[in-house]
Amino acid sequence: MVRIIKIHPDDNVAIPLGDIPEGTEAAPGLLTVQHIPQGYKIALQDLKKGDEVIRYGVSLGSLLRDIPAGGCIDENVLKMPRPPDLENLRGTELCGGTPTGKTAGTNVNQTEPLPVHLPHTFEGYEVPGSCFAGVRNILGIMTSVQCVAGVMNVALRRIKDELLPKYPNVDDVTVLNHSYGCGCSTTAPGSEIPLRTLRNLLHNPNFGGEVMVAALGCEKLKVDMLLDPGENNAGNVIVLQEIPGFKAMIDTILAMAEKKLRRLNERKRVSLPLEKLCIGMQCGGSDAFSGITANPAAGHASDLLVRAGATVLFSEVTEARDAIQFLYRRCKSPQLAEKLAAEMKWYDAYLQRGGADTSANPSPGNKTGGLSNIVEKTLGAIAKSGSAPITGVLSIGETAGRACHKGLVFAAAPASDFHCGTLLLAAGTTLQVFTTGRGTPYGLAAAPVIKLSSRTDLKMLWDDLIDFNAGTIAEGKETISQAGERLFRMIVDTASGRYRPFAEKYRLHNDLCIFDPAPVI
Repeated sequence: MVRIIKIHPDDNVAIPLGDIPEGTEAAPGLLTVQHIPQGYKIALQDLKKGDEVIRYGVSLGSLLRDIPAGGCIDENVLKMPRPPDLENLRGTELCGGTPTGKTAGTNVNQTEPLPVHLPHTFEGYEVPGSCFAGVRNILGIMTSVQCVAGVMNVALRRIKDELLPKYPNVDDVTVLNHSYGCGCSTTAPGSEIPLRTLRNLLHNPNFGGEVMVAALGCEKLKVDMLLDPGENNAGNVIVLQEIPGFKAMIDTILAMAEKKLRRLNERKRVSLPLEKLCIGMQCGGSDAFSGITANPAAGHASDLLVRAGATVLFSEVTEARDAIQFLYRRCKSPQLAEKLAAEMKWYDAYLQRGGADTSANPSPGNKTGGLSNIVEKTLGAIAKSGSAPITGVLSIGETAGRACHKGLVFAAAPASDFHCGTLLLAAGTTLQVFTTGRGTPYGLAAAPVIKLSSRTDLKMLWDDLIDFNAGTIAEGKETISQAGERLFRMIVDTASGRYRPFAEKYRLHNDLCIFDPAPVI
C-alpha cells in the first residue's frame, strides 16, 4: 500500500509519498480514480465545485469542478482565495503560532533553556564592535560599480593563486561584484534599498571587520556612501582612475589585499556562546514535501537556536504574505506587528506598480512538485520559522547587526533565491540553511550554505550536493524534533568549521543580486 500523508485533522486532501497508479488503494477504502503523481493532492472524499480544499487546516482555494474521492487536485482545478486583508489585522491576539504549530494563548512566549545534551557553544571568530561572530575568515572586497569587475576578477585569481596559500588561517577571498553603481539614481524613492544593502554586505561578520573597496572614480555610487565614518582612506579604498595602467592596478590591489590577509591570518577560532550566531533560513525549488519535512525540521532547529540566544532570520515577502495572519499574531509587540504588515503593504504596492501579484509565484518546478498556488507554498514556507515569537522586523537591505537584534527576525526580501540570499548576507547572516524539494546547487561565496532535501529520493539523486536529508520524516524514520536536533548539530559543526557543506566544498557560488526598485536613468 502506498503511504499518504495528511497534515491536519480538518484536511480533505493528502499527499502521496510516491506515485500512485490509477485503481490503487491509497488508504483503506480509498481507491485512486486516476494516476496521482508524487506530492500531488489526493481527494480524501467526494468534493463538489465551489468546495474549499483544505491542507494544513487552511483553505487553499475553492474547486472549479467536482473531484471524486481518489481524484487528483492541482493548480488547474483551484480558484485562488483572496489574500488576507492587511488593514484588518489589528486586534489579533499576539504571540500565537502557525497553522501546524502552537496557537494563540499558548506558552510560545516562554523561553525554555536549551537541552543539556545539545551543544551550547561553537568555535567562531570574534569581530571587534560586532554583535555577531564570523563562522568563516574571509577577505571580502567590495566594488562600487560593475565597471571594475573585469579588473577585480583578474586580481582575484592572482590573490588566490599567489597570496592566499601564504595565509593558511584565511578561508577564502571573494570580490563582491554587482550590477549597481552607475546609471542609477541615488536619491529616488527606493534607492535607499541598494545603498544600505551594499553598505551592510561590506560589513558582514564573516569578513572579520576588514574593509576593502575597489572603485572606478566617476560612478554615481560614491565610496563614502558605502563606508562608515573613518573608513574612507587610502588603506581601504583603491580608485582605478587614479592608477597609471592595468599592471599598476593589479599590483596596487594585491598589495592592499596582502595587508588585509596578513591581519586576518592572525585571527583564531575561539569558543563562543551560540548567541553570537546569525543564521539565515531560506527555501528554493520547493515542493509539496517542503512544508512536511525540510521546513519543519529547519523550524525546530530555529527554535533551538532562539532558545540558545542566537539570531535567526527568515524572509521572502511573497512567500509569507498569504500567511500574514499567522505571523502577525507571533509578533512580540503591536509595533512589530504593524511593521511586519507595513513591509507586506510596501511589497503589494511594488507588485501593483509592475502589473504583477503573488499569483505569479509558484514557479513551474514548484507546481511539478505538487504545489498548486502561493497559499499552499506559503503555508509550507513559514514552517522554517518554527514557533518562536518574532522579536524583530527588518526592511529590505537592513541589518540585524546594527541594533543587535536577537531571537527570530523577519528580514524582508523578494522570494527570488538570488535576491533573498544577497539580502540575508546584508542582514548579517553568517551561515545559511537552505531547504529544497526540487533541488538546486545554489551557494554563496560569503557564507556556507547547508542544503536540506525534502525527499529521500532527491538526496539519493544528488548525494554529493545535498547535505541533509529530511525525507526521513515523511518515511516515519525520524520525528520532526529528532531531525531538527540533528540539523541543529550540523549548524553548530558548520559554524565551527568542523563541517563544510557541499556548496562550499565545490565553491558553488551564485552571483550577488542587488534588489533596486528605483529607476535606471
